[in-house]
This record gives sequence, C-alpha cells and structure tokens, in this order.
Amino acid sequence: MKPSPYPLEQILGMRYYASDTPGIGGRLRAMAEDFVVEEIPSGIGTEGPFLICRLTKKDWDQQRAVREIAKRLGISYRRINFSGTKDKHAITSQLISLQGISPEEIERVQIRDISLEVVGRSSSPLALGSHAANRFVITIRETAARPAEVALVDEVCRTAIPNYFGIQRFGVIRPVTHTTGAFILKGDYEGAVCHYIAAAFPGETAEVREARTAFLGHRDPQRAIREFPLVLNYERSMLHHLATHPDDYRGALSVLPPKLLSMLVSAYQSSLFNRALSIRIDDGHGLLEPAPGDRLLFAQGREDRVLEQTVRNARLQIARGRCRIAIRMPGCGDQGLECNDTLTMAGLLAEDGIERDDFCRAADVVHARFDGASRPIALATAVDSLVSGEGVRLSFSLEPGQYATTVCREYMKADPLLMV
Repeated sequence: MKPSPYPLEQILGMRYYASDTPGIGGRLRAMAEDFVVEEIPSGIGTEGPFLICRLTKKDWDQQRAVREIAKRLGISYRRINFSGTKDKHAITSQLISLQGISPEEIERVQIRDISLEVVGRSSSPLALGSHAANRFVITIRETAARPAEVALVDEVCRTAIPNYFGIQRFGVIRPVTHTTGAFILKGDYEGAVCHYIAAAFPGETAEVREARTAFLGHRDPQRAIREFPLVLNYERSMLHHLATHPDDYRGALSVLPPKLLSMLVSAYQSSLFNRALSIRIDDGHGLLEPAPGDRLLFAQGREDRVLEQTVRNARLQIARGRCRIAIRMPGCGDQGLECNDTLTMAGLLAEDGIERDDFCRAADVVHARFDGASRPIALATAVDSLVSGEGVRLSFSLEPGQYATTVCREYMKADPLLMV
C-alpha cells in the first residue's frame, strides 16, 4: 500500500493507494466528453403511476437539473426520484421516475444539454442504489503514461483497491458536506448553517471567499444576501430564511433540498468508513486477507465474524467470491454484529464528540433514516485501458455506490483538485 501525499485526501480518510506505481498524473474532465457514465437499470416495467425516463445531461448539476425539469413541468421537484447521483462536469445517462406525468408532457420539455426519453413505468418511485451498475468511459489527459505502468494498475484494479467513498462525496473545491453533517449530528444547527454558508476554501473565487468570511464576522443575513453571488443559491436560500426568521437555524437547514440535506449526514457516515478503512490498512491488514474479528458480508446482507479458528475458511470463501470483508458505518439504533470495526467506529465517534443516538435525532431533523450499513472494503473491476499519445482511456463498470474517481486515482496519483 502506498500512502497518499495529499492533505485533502488524508483529511477525508483516503490515505492509501493499492498500487505502488509513481502515477501517470494528468487531468480528469478537461471537457465533459472525457467523463461519460451510463446507468445500467436492474429492470424497467411497463405499468404503474410512475413514469420512468432516461435523463441524459451534459455539464448539469443533478439537483439543479431535477429542479429545472420540475419547473418546466410545473410540479414539485420532490415528485422526481432517481437511483443514483451523477457527476456535473460529465455526460451522464440515468433513469428518473416522475409521479403523475404523461409522456406527452415529457415531449414538451426542451432544455439545453438535457434530454428526456420515456422508457417505461413503475408501481413505485426509484430508490437510491436500485440500479444494477454504472458503466464508465473516462479519458485522462496530459498524462505521462507508460503502457507498462498502466497495465500494472489494470491488474491491481482487477484484484482489489480500497473501496473509498470518492472525493466528490464530500466536495473537492469545498469539502464541507461531512463536516456540516457532523454539526447536525451534534445538534448544533447554528454551527451547521454557518459552516455551510461561511466556510471558505482556496479553490473558490476571491469574491466568494470574501463574502463567506465577511458573513462569519457580521452574521447579518440581509447584508450577506447583497454580497453573496447569485450562483450560491443554496446559501442564499438559507440566508433569506434567516433574514425573515432570525436565529431559526434549524428552519434554515430545512430549506435545502431533502436529498441534499440527508446527504450531509450520510457524507459524515462515509467519512467514518474511509477513516476506518485507512486505520485497518495502518494495522497491516490486506484488503482480501481476513483477520480475526473482521466482519464478513455475504449476499442478501448476511454477516459473520471471523474467528481465530475460521480464518482459513474465511480466506477460501473470499477467494471464491462468496463474501467480502466489510466495515459497518454506524446509524440509528444499529444493532449490527460486534466486530473489530465496531471498536474502531466507537473511537472515531468519541473523537468527533458524536454518539450513536445522535443519528436518531438527526433523522427527526432531516426527515430521513440513517441506519447502520456495511460496505465492502475492497473494490475490484476489469478495466479496459488504452494509452494514446498523452491520454489514457479507461472503460469499466462499477456497482452502485462505488466511485469512478477511486479507480482513476490509482492510475493518476495526482492532486485531487485535478480530478474535479
């Protein structure tokens, strides 16, 4: 395992690479066409009140795209659901479900760089993670790629790399989702709002940094509304709420889109996973080598604990693909199997000043459940790579919840800001 030298990755718990190569460097997303993702559905029906459409978009933030579609249809964005969140600076294709909308209404929606195609119906809305897979075709430009090095990383990816939550889960230019979530979990709603609005980062424009920093000093929402650029629509919505409802910080949080609000807390859970995985690697354990006390995750969610006398059998089961070593992220009322990762998580929560019951309180605020969940520690995928000139094209598929940038970073080993 090779340590990452980048402070941002270290802060987010992404502290290791599986491959020991120096890295090909380069840049992701030099243009939207360099990052193409197609969602593979698990099945599409023909009956039900929910219309299923394939949404293809280019250079659109998903939340903004959904809101624009809802606006054109004259409905609440809450009536639009999807099974996965897709990247902004990319060409993405995914399914969405719309309640009470006809195909004729869809045909009348005309939005630049967005297309909607009716593909079926469903008796229920799409749920997060309900698709079968995501297929990626990614071009990394401006590299110092050597075919032998790329081939070596191909083999490592085919075997196992750390299944980190990708950096976009937290924000690359402005990684505040998980830290805002931590404030919410501690019941510090003022802290959550002020952190989300005012935390400034070097990658932002001077105008934005100045507006954020100024708000921290004066705490005047009316003044901040005048100073914050229009593109910061989420921050401005919160400021408008505070201007009309002084000190109602919990209410200011509630103006955020429900999926974004719940993402803040779930991003904190994701950061716990990354940190716990890197701690396991610190202890010298391999991604495919079970140790006594490890958690095993089988199909259909069954779990088991590795014992001293069952290590050999666990290794055999992993090699045959029947189970995977996993780490469990804590949640509300979690009564998961007690394993080594349970102690690790308890230590991380104590370090952050958060208790397990805080996930239940956050559920009441956010109106979303935050249950415990087990996630495999290793990601494996067959990558079809092509080195051409100063570029490398990678084609591969991933399960829902796995991150393409986690694969790309194994090849690039570059500053995460070059992966935006």
